[in-house]
Amino acid sequence: MESEIFGHVKGAFTSAHEDRAGAAELANGGTLFLDEVCEMDFALQAKLLRFIQTGTFRRVGGTKEMKVNVRFVCATNRDPKEEVAVGRFREDLYYRLHVLPMHLPNLRERGDDILLLARTFLARFAEEEGRHFHGFDADAEAALISYRWPGNVRQLQNVIRRVVVLHDGDFVSGAMLDLPSGASHEAARDTGPLPRMGSPSIEPYWMQEQRIIEEALKAFDGNAQKAAAALEIAPSTIYRKMQNWTQEG
Repeated sequence: MESEIFGHVKGAFTSAHEDRAGAAELANGGTLFLDEVCEMDFALQAKLLRFIQTGTFRRVGGTKEMKVNVRFVCATNRDPKEEVAVGRFREDLYYRLHVLPMHLPNLRERGDDILLLARTFLARFAEEEGRHFHGFDADAEAALISYRWPGNVRQLQNVIRRVVVLHDGDFVSGAMLDLPSGASHEAARDTGPLPRMGSPSIEPYWMQEQRIIEEALKAFDGNAQKAAAALEIAPSTIYRKMQNWTQEG
């Protein structure tokens, strides 16, 4: 990984048959994107910290100091604060990177995005495989929206690709999706007319959400990490919701 980021010189290691520029050098004047940054080796974190602070680095096996001007964008599916707390991620590197944080909600929290992404994948894969699909039927759309998508966008992409490879037709059906754990096809179907909006027995979604989160926090004595784990959401989601409630209050 160090060689991938910083490059190497010929002879730096067994398979280094020639000089090679790394991602940092190639990104000069642009953006360097580091995915899954919290899984980076601890020793490499120290070198990355120095690089971010000084803008300089050396290729693996090299002696020449190189300087570049890059913008850093990092991503992780872990909670960086938790990784710092357990000693897997350097605290100084965390604060160096934590300038403009952006939370990307889980797919199940993104409503209509699920269908937009599913339709995009369907069109792309149908063209690649020579299929005739051009949409989803009502059961398939209900199943896509109701499923929790623990694997997020990658899982959705793989599900749609599997459908296209194994089937053909005008519309993807709920049965073709074959989502894990039953995907609650039946639960997603209409079981009768919906209650009238504003009915006293129906609580607005945001009120239910706030109540559920507050009850989870109370159950764990205000520990957002444990509450988030119990609710199967990211701790940052709870922090963000609480901040919004404070501002609105």
